[in-house]
Amino acid sequence: TQAISLQAPPTQRLASTFVLAAPIAGKSKEAEIKRINKELANIRSKFKGDKALDGYSKKKYVCKLLFIFLLGHDIDFGHMEAVNLLSSNKYTEKQIGYLFISVLVNSNSELIRLINNAIKNDLASRNPTFMCLALHCIANVGSREMAEAFASEIPRILVAGDTMDSVKQSAALCLLRLYKTSPDLVPMGEWTSRVVHLLNDQHMGVVTAAVSLITCLCKKNPDDFKTCVSLAVSRLSRIVSSASTDLQDYTYYFVPAPWLSVKLLRLLQCYPPPEDAAVKGRLVECLETVLNKAQEPPKSKKVQHSNAKNAILFEAISLIIHYDSEPNLLVRACNQLGQFLQHRETNLRYLALESMCTLASSEFSHEAVKTHIETVINALKVRGVGPLRGQERKGLDVRAGGGAWMSGYSLEREVVAILAEKYAVDYSWYVDTILNLIRIAGDYVSEEVWYRVIQIVINRDDVQGYAAKTVFEALQAPACHENMVKVGGYILGEFGNLIAGDPRSSPLVQFNLLHSKFHLCSVATRALLLSTYIKFINLFPETKATIQEVLRSDSQIRNADVELQQRAVEYLKLSSIASTDVLATVLEEMPPFPERESSILAKLKKKKGPGAGSELDDGKKEPGAEINGGMEPSASTSTPSPSADLLGLRAAPPASLAAPTSAGNLLVDVFSDSPAAAPGLAPGTDENFLRFVCKNNGVLFENQLLQIGVKSEFRQNLGRMYLFYGNKTSVQFQSFTPTRLPQLNIQTKAVDPLVEGGAQVQQVLNIECLSDFTLAPLINIKFRYGGTLQNITLKLPITLNKFFQATEMQSQDFFQRWKQLSLPQQESQKIFKANHPMDPEVTKAKLLGFGSALLDKVDPNPDNFVGAGIIQTKSLQVGCLLRLEPNAQAQMYRLTLRTSKEAVSRHLCELLSEQF
Repeated sequence: TQAISLQAPPTQRLASTFVLAAPIAGKSKEAEIKRINKELANIRSKFKGDKALDGYSKKKYVCKLLFIFLLGHDIDFGHMEAVNLLSSNKYTEKQIGYLFISVLVNSNSELIRLINNAIKNDLASRNPTFMCLALHCIANVGSREMAEAFASEIPRILVAGDTMDSVKQSAALCLLRLYKTSPDLVPMGEWTSRVVHLLNDQHMGVVTAAVSLITCLCKKNPDDFKTCVSLAVSRLSRIVSSASTDLQDYTYYFVPAPWLSVKLLRLLQCYPPPEDAAVKGRLVECLETVLNKAQEPPKSKKVQHSNAKNAILFEAISLIIHYDSEPNLLVRACNQLGQFLQHRETNLRYLALESMCTLASSEFSHEAVKTHIETVINALKVRGVGPLRGQERKGLDVRAGGGAWMSGYSLEREVVAILAEKYAVDYSWYVDTILNLIRIAGDYVSEEVWYRVIQIVINRDDVQGYAAKTVFEALQAPACHENMVKVGGYILGEFGNLIAGDPRSSPLVQFNLLHSKFHLCSVATRALLLSTYIKFINLFPETKATIQEVLRSDSQIRNADVELQQRAVEYLKLSSIASTDVLATVLEEMPPFPERESSILAKLKKKKGPGAGSELDDGKKEPGAEINGGMEPSASTSTPSPSADLLGLRAAPPASLAAPTSAGNLLVDVFSDSPAAAPGLAPGTDENFLRFVCKNNGVLFENQLLQIGVKSEFRQNLGRMYLFYGNKTSVQFQSFTPTRLPQLNIQTKAVDPLVEGGAQVQQVLNIECLSDFTLAPLINIKFRYGGTLQNITLKLPITLNKFFQATEMQSQDFFQRWKQLSLPQQESQKIFKANHPMDPEVTKAKLLGFGSALLDKVDPNPDNFVGAGIIQTKSLQVGCLLRLEPNAQAQMYRLTLRTSKEAVSRHLCELLSEQF
């Protein structure tokens, strides 16, 4: 996308406008605000004064207002004076007016009609300078109102024979901007055939802008612009065959018109190979010339020369791969990429690996790609961060992309899965890679591979929505491998609700998609799908009748296989007689799996002997290299776990550590009386605690001895929490004693003092929030195991937002309340980098789980999230407004919370920011 900007004014007099910056810089914030308020008062008095201001004075004061706005201060006047400057005949005055409007005037302004009239006058003036200013303003504002007003006028200016080259260039880019924002308002007409001929224009700037416009337009209307192929080939041929001196004004470090060459090659990738033999022959000559020039010695040692030259080369290779019809060119491209794979520059190797990944799928280049597999594997062995990690992942992509020939190579699929896990720094990438591996080489993928994917998805809240969306899309393929059906059934059964809001993946659509694969699967997979169906009844009550009809069919309840028959009968009965609460308890979401060594790696070590996997283990010891985080307990502290391992992922416990047979003298102290006297928090407590900020159920803590589950519900200032203590040993727990905190009135019922080995007991906590609080209550558990005192201290997942009552508000009421909470101490704002993939659906689910109501059509930016609610306590109610602004391009968030209490604003802001 070309940037359209207004250049700084050339006059020395206008530069004095910015003297305002001098006294502000270097002083405190208070001094800056004082200085700016004084200047604003002076400008306001000048605008309201009886004496009419001349054009220069208006320009000066409007420019000052613009500068103050760019410093971060609000400007609520001066807009009319800026509009008046548009009618001036002086360039500098008109330019400042347009610049002010481009930056400060929004599409809902009452001045839009006046602005549009001024723009129409400038477009009709035939003054090229004024026309360019007007076109720049239209493009910078880029609103739907602008598109409605000028979308039909700009094409006429673009193709008019008497339009100046600079105006044509601006008109093309302006039309591109309007088409990207409002494609339905840009009419296709006879001008489309004429705009294609701009590729033959003498002015290279016009050609460059026209190529950008045509590339965007032809993606939606390819037939209207198909004549551009021959013209693009002709223009490309002239550039490629020209010497650097022929296009002197457009030569960049001895490379003629590199930007235009790249754009032309990208335009050609929008169409199939030319049918005309002459055009196709000329294009092949161009591509051969580009490949030949890559072998020539460089004409300059400057990095800019090699960058421009390689940019054209990589785009030419992309076009060769896109056509996939010239075996000679494909082999030459592969050999060229092979040379880059051994280049000392990291970025060049990365780009070569990326192109090689695409090239590996071509039938003409299989043999050529095979010759470079050793180089790809060597890239995998290089350790590092940043681009090096990217190379390793791309190397893996090449091998996964070439699944047809990878099967004959000595590297097994288990190793591919281990490498994907080892080098993944992004969970979404890991899910994509393993699902792609299953799709391409499913017959060679062992059960442990998809087991591991399930484990990682269940243990990571931030990737669950993305995984559900990805497997749903993968299952839509007509031919789907059975391992993909297993993964899809498991993930959709657990997390299908995260994508059910989209009509394209509604509950019934998910069910019908899975059931369409049912008759093609083995007995084991069908059994898993039946479990998915009963999970669906719990997640989506509207599917109950459809699923019961399937379970009731003869093919299920009279199935020859006893396992399928038993599941169908039991699930049908369970869905018919169980209440909603019982069903929700029996079919609740799977708890996170304990962190442990990858079973794939364990299998590989067993298969290859003691020395196998040592290099992989080395990589796992690097900080941040573990996708699942956390170290395995040492042999001296690990104990056997009698609990079932549903996916078969747990490593075998040491045989020497058997559970003691006699119960020791055990003491459990729950809710320690004095937080200061409590021992340090158990490892991972803070991370587990933060996972409960936006949800109420799950496993709070688990080690080899004890599992603590939580299920809670809150209404207004009251709550009820169920704690489930699971004894994973044969030792008894005794004497649970809660304590009360000043902010929370917690009433508990005594627990049976004897908890037998393998048993589970439940404790109910009735909670009342007396006032706002920031510290979570602690639970301290002590018991003896094998003669050693065990002491575990955890945070209970009771946070202030649990007492949120969602509040629906109209847009007017929201902004009125927002302005009322304008004191500095009432607002807390945090700008932070996204720690998880920025999925809008996941973000929405987390905000709803946080407790606030999401208000639609309140924020002018539809990508932003606005919420409202009331914190309910016994002593007072605290209203809360929040605004979350995601920036996907920068991978950043800005979170703003306003409440009537400073401590509440600050605490809620900290809690919520940790979720993204």
